[in-house]
Amino acid sequence: MRVLPTGLKAHIDTGATTLCRCWRVTRRDGTVLGFTEHDADLMVDGTRFLAASGFSASEAETALGLAAPNGEVAGAFSSEAIAEGDLQRGLYDGARVEVLLVNWADPSQFLLEHVREIGEVTRTTNSFRAELRGLAARLDQPTGRVYGRRCDARLGDTRCRVDMAAFTATGTILAADELQASVSGISGFAGGWFGFGVLTFTSGALAGHVVDIGGHQAGDPARLTFWLPLPQSPMPGDTFEIVAGCDKAFSTCRAKFANSLNFQGFPHMPGSDFAYSYVSGATTHDGSVLVG
Repeated sequence: MRVLPTGLKAHIDTGATTLCRCWRVTRRDGTVLGFTEHDADLMVDGTRFLAASGFSASEAETALGLAAPNGEVAGAFSSEAIAEGDLQRGLYDGARVEVLLVNWADPSQFLLEHVREIGEVTRTTNSFRAELRGLAARLDQPTGRVYGRRCDARLGDTRCRVDMAAFTATGTILAADELQASVSGISGFAGGWFGFGVLTFTSGALAGHVVDIGGHQAGDPARLTFWLPLPQSPMPGDTFEIVAGCDKAFSTCRAKFANSLNFQGFPHMPGSDFAYSYVSGATTHDGSVLVG
């Protein structure tokens, strides 16, 4: 049973309350923002909660045990509060949200009701809606390794061990929109070398923004396509750093990166077609490896 602070309990017991809800959001980059459904800004527990943010909450669901509670909040994009570009850059993905019940007439009286995480976020032209997941939702996430033919390491990490210096290049945007770009600086690489790779902008309005590469056409200039649209079009002259891509196949690990000894997949694992096959004169069942 939850125990209410003495002052807040006395206020609620009067029957005529001045209560509202506040949301304290801690983003992945450490930035702390406060929002409230009240019609005036509030200073609560050292955080300023903005009223002009347009935040509103849906009905929240809770349950006993390990069932994950859920709810959602909706709001409008505001230069002072939430910018659309910040949402697109993923700064709110997995952000911590503290839900406070506050006496707006005396903000020193408040109760921390829930701690949630931001889950799925949907956007429209000038507004957004964010799912609030209970911390128990983490129990639904897969953990550990999955046995599969392809590698589950991140290129260049401590398991992969590829020296990324030899697979990293820099370049400059010549012309671009949100989905593709013509670039200079990487004309010496074969087509597809940077497919499935990662590009990080190092200057311009998108400096620091990371985008996954969908395709790479060789040439001078070279052409890159992006998996997802950028928040805005890069400008000619913007610079970037780009890392070669890996499709996680054993053949790519061996031929492109010469790193087969550190391959973190299971390329010799029989597939379902082999498991359901039967012995015949046209097939070989001698225990040899399935991938050379």
